Amino acid sequence: MRLGEVANADAERYGKPLDGVRILAAEQMQALPFGTQLLARLGAEVIKVEHPRDGESGRGALPAMTDPTGRRAGATFLRNNLNKRSVGIDLKAPEGRDLFRALAGRFDIVAENFKPGTMQRMGLGYEDLAALYPALIYVSVSGFGNTISSPYDSWAAYAPIVEAMSGIYAFKQVDDQPPVVGPVGALGDISSSLFAVVGTLAALRHRDRTGEGQYVDVAMLDAVVAMTDLVTNFWSMGLRPGGLGPLLIMDGFRAKDGWFVVQVGREHQFERLTKLIGHPEWLDDPRFASREGWRVHLEDVIRPAIEGWAADKTKLEAARELNEAGIATGPMNTAPDVIADPHVAARHMLVEVPRTDGEPPYLMPGNPVKMTKVAEGPETRVPWVGEHTDEVLHDELGLEDAELARLRETGVVG
Repeated sequence: MRLGEVANADAERYGKPLDGVRILAAEQMQALPFGTQLLARLGAEVIKVEHPRDGESGRGALPAMTDPTGRRAGATFLRNNLNKRSVGIDLKAPEGRDLFRALAGRFDIVAENFKPGTMQRMGLGYEDLAALYPALIYVSVSGFGNTISSPYDSWAAYAPIVEAMSGIYAFKQVDDQPPVVGPVGALGDISSSLFAVVGTLAALRHRDRTGEGQYVDVAMLDAVVAMTDLVTNFWSMGLRPGGLGPLLIMDGFRAKDGWFVVQVGREHQFERLTKLIGHPEWLDDPRFASREGWRVHLEDVIRPAIEGWAADKTKLEAARELNEAGIATGPMNTAPDVIADPHVAARHMLVEVPRTDGEPPYLMPGNPVKMTKVAEGPETRVPWVGEHTDEVLHDELGLEDAELARLRETGVVG
């Protein structure tokens, strides 16, 4: 799907579910911008507040392209900021804080993901703004939360930090090897964003009924503990490091062109597997009389048999045959595999975004939320730093050209 195209055009007449919802976002990197981009895709208007000179820190990420103003536009920024407008305001300047405070009254939601306490120290915290605007919804995403004291309040947090603290790295660690860091991308960021979206929608519903705003506080560590639930759940049910692990087959196996992943967790699935790969005798083998035997003999018996069966098959062919036999399986795809996948194309899960530096378009994930009465797209490109400062401050606060020029000259806006 290309930027600006509309999918599911028949649904366009209904509008979008969040049309009319306005968000003022002092955000950076991914832990909040992913969520506000999702809300924008569902119709919300998102105004992004950034430093007027350098913009938010995600713009400095690598790999990157050069934007039309000559600034770096990093991959983290490029994949999290479609459909937004950018206002450059220096929140460290008193006049900048005054502008933000005045803007907040024009929006339904203020969202921020600075280190805990940062917005409060600037007089822009929830209590400060709620005193002025009682119906305001205030959303914070931070490493360890803002509303309950944590021993980690002063710690910085990026996705790998909270992922490590959740226990999932130790759970997946092999022997005494260093942990595999960031095994699924920014799980800590995206899970936090998704929980922030859920909290935001719930707060909007609450305000519809009561007229009251509230504080939505999401800690990244909380989000990842929820996402990696098996760490503490399995421990509490007796599973210990060095044990058999989950009593199921959940592993990758080699085909002639790569790997495929199989999950067998029930006896009837194991029966189907044995028959497909040509070993029905396992059903009467005492080694496989219980699920414990599946794990004990995975490497010396089961793996060689599965990989021998798949040796003349592609990973996709193996996955297709296993699925036809009722066994959950999928190929281990590379990036080119995903880009060429017909499912991904049919569901518009990649957006092709033109670059401004002459290079081929870059790809970013589409919206996974599909709705029968809501059109997907058209989406607009990411904003350049402060691209919409003048129009937003003029339209929202009535600032005229002379005042905008003065603020720009003093570095308060840009």
